[in-house]
Amino acid sequence: MKNMNNKVATGRTMRLMAAAVVLGMGAQAHTGPALADTLDLADTLDLTDPAQALTATRKLYCSLEDGKPITYQWQGRAYSRVPGERDRHLFNVLGMNVRACSTVADADRGDGFRLVSREIMLYLDPETNDVLRRWSNPWTGADVEVLHVANDPVNFRAPLFPVGRDGQPYRFPGRTGGGKVFINVEVPLFYTNPLAGDFQGAAGNHYHAMEMFNFIMDEADLIDGDKDTTGAVVSWARVAQWLPWMQMGSRPGVMVFNTTGRKLDSWDGLEQVLKDEIAANYPDYRRPPPADDARPNETSWTYYRKIVEQRRAAGN
Repeated sequence: MKNMNNKVATGRTMRLMAAAVVLGMGAQAHTGPALADTLDLADTLDLTDPAQALTATRKLYCSLEDGKPITYQWQGRAYSRVPGERDRHLFNVLGMNVRACSTVADADRGDGFRLVSREIMLYLDPETNDVLRRWSNPWTGADVEVLHVANDPVNFRAPLFPVGRDGQPYRFPGRTGGGKVFINVEVPLFYTNPLAGDFQGAAGNHYHAMEMFNFIMDEADLIDGDKDTTGAVVSWARVAQWLPWMQMGSRPGVMVFNTTGRKLDSWDGLEQVLKDEIAANYPDYRRPPPADDARPNETSWTYYRKIVEQRRAAGN
């Protein structure tokens, strides 16, 4: 453990956590034993060994058992930040992500894994914690429909392997201290806004945001070679543009989200309000997508566009 690489995740690994493309070329989904069964593990994982470091990372994100559903939950607050005025506490938020990993074999890069998931985040009244259906915009006075986060899927855009595409060995993206393991991941996002027109090179209107994740887990659990997963505490923060359903147009300002959560023992450990919403409106979110899911990832912006286009097509 003393020689464990203490660097945080590389830019490539950060992008893999948030990006959206299909399974990497030349890799095949594994239909045999899970990743843990393909490694000659001792009682503890050696985080300086690329294959075992990757196994530890998989234990954090999901499970070494192929297809086993793992659920994360988080909650916190969302604020506005507008130049020249005090920050406003607009919403409380409550979210979940249900996920699974599958082993992927590559002739040159070894046995790796891919993650598939779906996630929901509800916007709640900041005083009562009731699920919001309508919201009165304090800047415009408009009464707008609240469109909760329902992103399906949110998958790794490519598998992770013991050997990277650049030929470098995988390094565990964390550090240890006091019997704990800490991982910090920043995901800077800057890309074509899916709600904008065809002249962004001339007029701008790109999507610009920053996602920040922090994971904390027990070192003993993480390196225990007999465990297929590990408990984890997670924090998620986000600085991003106004949500599209807020109908803020080009008004200056950003949204700031700050949340904490954890990996649950099972899906049944979710807060009841999430279970109720899923049962009523999002039944597919009881389980992760299939391991070979090749759909492009969903975001709040693409989801909003999809809903609007469906309603327009229906004459609404």
